[in-house]
Amino acid sequence: MANSLRGEVLNLYKNLLYLGRDYPKGADYFKRRLKNVFLKNKDVKDPEKIKELIERGKFVMKELEALYFLRKYRAMKQRYYSDIKN
Repeated sequence: MANSLRGEVLNLYKNLLYLGRDYPKGADYFKRRLKNVFLKNKDVKDPEKIKELIERGKFVMKELEALYFLRKYRAMKQRYYSDIKN
């Protein structure tokens, strides 16, 4: 694996690990799953396949950010609009 791809993979792992702290099922659950996924793909040597996996990881990061944003939005909405019934 080229050094630039290695750096990207490590950066992706660190970012996902950071985002996993607030995962609904718990940080330990997320950390175990993340480690298993990265270990499963550790033998991939093809740069194109590595780039594809990096893109998938970036997609997961965006999904996690959206999940957290939605959870915060719902909590704020519940606090400020708890008197209003739909």
